[in-house]
Amino acid sequence: MGCVLRTPLPRISSSIRECCGFSFSVGPLKTQRLVHISAMTPKTLTLDNMNPNVIKMEYAVRGPLVIRATEIEKELEKGMKKPFSEVIKANIGDCQAMGQKPITFLRQVLTLCAYPDLLQSDIFSSDVKERAQTVLSHCGGKSVGSYSDSAGVEVIRKHVAQYIERRDGIPSDYQNCILSSGASEAVRSVISILNHSESGKPPGVMIPIPQYPLYSATLAEYDMYQVNYYLDEKNEWALDISELKRAIKESRSHCEPRGLVVINPGNPTGSVLTRENIENVIKFAHEEKLFLMADEVYQHNIYAEGMKFHSFKKVLTEMGPPYSKMELASFMSASKGYMGECGLRGGYCELLNIDADVKGMLLKSISAKLCSSVLGQVAMDCVVNPPQSGEPSHEMYIKEKNEVLDSLKERAVLVANTFNSIDGIQCNKVAGAMYAFPQLLLPEKAIEKAKSLGQAPDFFYAMQLLESKGICVVPGSGFGQQPGTYHFRTTILPQTEKLKTMLSHLKDFHEKFMEEYK
Repeated sequence: MGCVLRTPLPRISSSIRECCGFSFSVGPLKTQRLVHISAMTPKTLTLDNMNPNVIKMEYAVRGPLVIRATEIEKELEKGMKKPFSEVIKANIGDCQAMGQKPITFLRQVLTLCAYPDLLQSDIFSSDVKERAQTVLSHCGGKSVGSYSDSAGVEVIRKHVAQYIERRDGIPSDYQNCILSSGASEAVRSVISILNHSESGKPPGVMIPIPQYPLYSATLAEYDMYQVNYYLDEKNEWALDISELKRAIKESRSHCEPRGLVVINPGNPTGSVLTRENIENVIKFAHEEKLFLMADEVYQHNIYAEGMKFHSFKKVLTEMGPPYSKMELASFMSASKGYMGECGLRGGYCELLNIDADVKGMLLKSISAKLCSSVLGQVAMDCVVNPPQSGEPSHEMYIKEKNEVLDSLKERAVLVANTFNSIDGIQCNKVAGAMYAFPQLLLPEKAIEKAKSLGQAPDFFYAMQLLESKGICVVPGSGFGQQPGTYHFRTTILPQTEKLKTMLSHLKDFHEKFMEEYK
């Protein structure tokens, strides 16, 4: 139950073979010569002698289904006939790829930072210019093309700390705030400092199942032990403390547990933890002496009535000693929320109660990467330091922000209600984040067919959906799930009309699939 998830490596697709040099569309003589030289010149590095941890790691949201989806897109471009006219990639939380418009204020500040000559223009409002000038004045040579400090531009780190203080009503020290290339790179940096064991067993990190594959991939790459704890699907994906206790007890014969990851709001589940649930998790982590990692990148995305985002820092601090003295790393990103600036790779990590020497070592490891993208840092600055009431950009900013979040709330309800109207699919409400993780009640014949092909049943279902309808989702086996259950993850990001079309096509596919394999 608490073992590392492992699935076979996918067969290399034709597209990967082409781009990696396995075959080329050149003249026959050149092709033959290439093969001859390759056969006569053995490679120094092969699958047999390369780092096995890289082979072991997987990242489902960009896995074989997405590779096939890209191939289908190219086939459509070449005029190949399909039963659909486009591929809808609902596999990844890429907001703007799905039609979400950028926030005007954010893009204007980025534009001025990238091209300061425009500061002389009358196109931009005074608050936009002020934000850009503030950032540029703290950059080397007043240019975002210069390196920043390894932990990030100091003034942006100060704005991050002020944002956290406004959010929680609790002081934040900017020197504990580190800017990163999205939240992902900060997560990897923190996990890396936990990679030590004094017992001779591998260090272990507890992660939720289902989980965002960043965690399983990073643990595999670092050769650390993945301790699975299952979220309670029958209780809106709540975090059950008895399950945490089971998971850590069973893991101790295999590893030395060091850390506990919590994703709130949940990815891929769309769940939101209650304050009581968070308090119990903190008590458990304290009892077991675990380093807490709070993935809170969807903190703006709360849709369900009566639900509220509670930061781990706020709850932990308000619980008082000894819990307020616990070590915590919390993560935020500019990629999600209402901002959707995935490609800019902006994020931050706040460290709480970390040993000063350990923090020094973490900063040293970060310095080896020089710094995160400075434009990504600017994007993060716009998130944590948005236009305030009375500033020229405020009204438009609030309007655009609310439009995005209101539309996502509408789509969250639409997706869950639609899935629950289809026989053979069950879905919890999408309380937050950007995803639904419905359960598939697959017929035994479909399960047997999938196994005969050497495929996980939900992978088989998702691939059939892609080939017949052009809809790309991620099978639940890529995130982890209770044995004997089958799911898929879809984003709620396609704009409303396209989402309705997607759901209609998915329903048609599902009904025919169930009829075929009943």
